[in-house]
Amino acid sequence: MDTGSIAWGLTATALVLLMTPGVAFFYGGLVKAKSVVSMMMMSFGALALIGVLWVLYGASMSTVTGLWDFSGNPLADLGLTSLATGETANTDLLGSAFSATFAIITVALISGAIADRARFGSWMLFAGVWASIVYFPVAAWVWGGGWILHLGETLFGTESGAEVIDYAGGTAVHINAGAAALALVLVLGKRTTFGKEADKPHNVPLVLLGAALLWFGWFGFNAGAEWANGMAGVGLIAVNTLGATAAAIIGWLVVERVKGGKPTAVGAASGAVSGLVAITPACANLTPGWSLLLGALTGAVCALAVELKFRLGYDDTLDVVGIHLVGGLIGTVSLGFVATGTGLFVGGGIEQLVLQVIAAAAVLAYSFAVAWIVGTVIEKTIGFRLAPDAEVAGVDREVHGERAYDMTVPEQM
Repeated sequence: MDTGSIAWGLTATALVLLMTPGVAFFYGGLVKAKSVVSMMMMSFGALALIGVLWVLYGASMSTVTGLWDFSGNPLADLGLTSLATGETANTDLLGSAFSATFAIITVALISGAIADRARFGSWMLFAGVWASIVYFPVAAWVWGGGWILHLGETLFGTESGAEVIDYAGGTAVHINAGAAALALVLVLGKRTTFGKEADKPHNVPLVLLGAALLWFGWFGFNAGAEWANGMAGVGLIAVNTLGATAAAIIGWLVVERVKGGKPTAVGAASGAVSGLVAITPACANLTPGWSLLLGALTGAVCALAVELKFRLGYDDTLDVVGIHLVGGLIGTVSLGFVATGTGLFVGGGIEQLVLQVIAAAAVLAYSFAVAWIVGTVIEKTIGFRLAPDAEVAGVDREVHGERAYDMTVPEQM
């Protein structure tokens, strides 16, 4: 592989790794001032833990040799020893490092749903278990030779040419994280202050900084894999990542305005993230015009979806369900209609839509079920949720013994 491709692979890996601190800033600005340290530590904790687990056994689990294997053998290359001594060690290790950053951010995304009320140690235990029995196997199913990757061949035969499209993680990242977030929300229950007034962000500039870092890093997230594909599609991916995200901001702000409110900076940041989520699986398989439409639609729908928690009574603190699960579903399923050459509306048949729906539904159901079981076991044994008095006092002080700001902060912030 030429040095230019290797340089882009290393750059893309660094860009995606930066996205997890971006999540920390985005989530940190959205919570109360007395929860900032806790919120950001959940992202940095995921970065540390999943990075270690990936090197130990996660990479081995994320590739399978048999179509219906649940995952790869976790002991097959413990500590990546064999990979590091192979003939193509340089590029193989770089590819593994790039893949590790996807695992890290997927786990970090879940944490926003349980902000203000989760124990850090219990979160870390959940993160390690969930990554081991959900993310690593699902990555193998989607990208590592597993059943989702070969679902088109299984259902429609090799001659059909149909295959599940998930270029950068609509199923493995966003639906996966969103479903797990919904399960944890139901396990932990509502905050003591659940309601619209309790959801006011304490630091809007921090939210915008986080969203900007995410958008910046997302070019590595979406276009990063092209370093191993000859860079053939990098232009289309870059334009789609830009266009869908920009259109989603507009879609979100229009809904805010139509609903009788005002276009907000937090709405713009949230719209950007929703657009990034939706274009993730579709970035290499849509024309730019369809990407604009996908972004605008996703921004509008997600702006409405985040309100469901107040109507249905589930306390998804930072709207992981409304943005990542809903946005991931829209982006993944939309390919069944408008994927270039195979979508139902652009010359293809029903096969693409069937494949996209099955893949999305399977990952959603599996992730939700396992997260609910693991979360319930942790809650019933060592405890997952803080005591009510500790929650009122503030997670930062009770769990970490720190404050985000060295000043007296009113309790309502």
